[in-house]
Amino acid sequence: MSASNAIEVRIFISAQEYLLMYKGIARDVSATAVDGRRVRFPAHILQKFVTREGIRGRFLIQFSAAGKFESVKRLG
Repeated sequence: MSASNAIEVRIFISAQEYLLMYKGIARDVSATAVDGRRVRFPAHILQKFVTREGIRGRFLIQFSAAGKFESVKRLG
């Protein structure tokens, strides 16, 4: 997978903020990638990373050449 098909983001979402996403009030996450690009992606892709404190950390989001989501993983 080429670097152009992946983006690294730092995410800090409180548990209360994520609850709004879980309830469907907010569906997307908007973030700034480490390279400065603004990205928007569905909140549900982060569900497996939710803790009592919310979602915190660096994540690598990979997508297809057509721009479709493929995977997300937590980094270090």
